[in-house]
Amino acid sequence: MANIKSAQKRIRVAAKRQARNKHVKSFTKTAIKKVTVAAGAKDGNAKALLLQAVAAIDKAASKGVYHKNTAARKKSKLTKMVNKSV
Repeated sequence: MANIKSAQKRIRVAAKRQARNKHVKSFTKTAIKKVTVAAGAKDGNAKALLLQAVAAIDKAASKGVYHKNTAARKKSKLTKMVNKSV
């Protein structure tokens, strides 16, 4: 454990950010998995799920959880998958 007050605060702040990032990343991965499953099953609901997943990815990128290029790559991959299945 750190002895310096500022170092103790950095530990607390890092833990808060880690918890937030974990929640956002988990939510995004779940949305992506729903789209993948729907596209694989050729479900008509895949386009609606894609919109939700893209919104989740954009939100994660805006919060700094994902780099903007990573977000763009994930969105592109999902869109191709859905377009191929429909």
